[in-house]
Amino acid sequence: MRGKAKLNHLIVHLILLAGTIIVVFPFLWMILTSFKTNGEALQIPPTIIPTAWVTDAYSEIVTAIPFATVYMNTIISAVVTTAVQVAFCAMAAYAFARIEFPFKNIIFLIILSVLMVPGQIFLIPQYLIVQKLGLLDTLPALMLPNLFSAFGTFLLRQFFMSLPKELEEAAVLDGCSRFQIFGKIMLPLVKPGIVALVIFTAKFAWNDFMWPMIVNTSTDKMILGPALATLQGQYTTEYPMQMAGAVMAVIPLVVLFFIFQKQFIEGVAQSGIKG
Repeated sequence: MRGKAKLNHLIVHLILLAGTIIVVFPFLWMILTSFKTNGEALQIPPTIIPTAWVTDAYSEIVTAIPFATVYMNTIISAVVTTAVQVAFCAMAAYAFARIEFPFKNIIFLIILSVLMVPGQIFLIPQYLIVQKLGLLDTLPALMLPNLFSAFGTFLLRQFFMSLPKELEEAAVLDGCSRFQIFGKIMLPLVKPGIVALVIFTAKFAWNDFMWPMIVNTSTDKMILGPALATLQGQYTTEYPMQMAGAVMAVIPLVVLFFIFQKQFIEGVAQSGIKG
């Protein structure tokens, strides 16, 4: 029996190791390609390890596009989108979870229905709205459609619903207003869910591609994804330069995850069992 258990553990670990290699290999390939020459990157059969480690791609990417401006645009878009979306979703989730008002369930179902259709359906209406507002090719146009999230509202609602009602009743007896109960009592108790939503939202805003590509045409008004896509040529593409930009683009998200990985995993795990 002990030998069979060891064999099962070995099989499980081998499967996990294979899965890890499949997930990590594209990132490793991206990093290694950024240190190759363009000729070596296009070589067939391909080479995994660069024969000569060069850093020309990292110096060329900052001049090929306004990289500093694009990077700052991405940071501003991600920070503003994350802050506003989390604030709106937290307030909406608290209202749907703890406050009784007419047609609450119907309104919540309407919000959830957004998750049941592809996001591409909303591109044309969003574009027309932004166009009517005169915000085309501006930074606010990047953020405006993403300031609220049906998924974020549903996620935080699950956390608020799991909290005991006695907390609110005790706060009311102590003379707390609804905003004080929300901000000082309920919100700190759903911190894991908020951290998880922050990471989800920041990742989405940082990696957003289709909408920024449609709404902004000037390179200095783009974020990293669409700006790096402009390096794709009709006949030839500087792959090391693209990979160098991708490496610098992914670093903040990796750092963010490693800093908050405990809260992120806890938030995702709890969101599936609460409510």
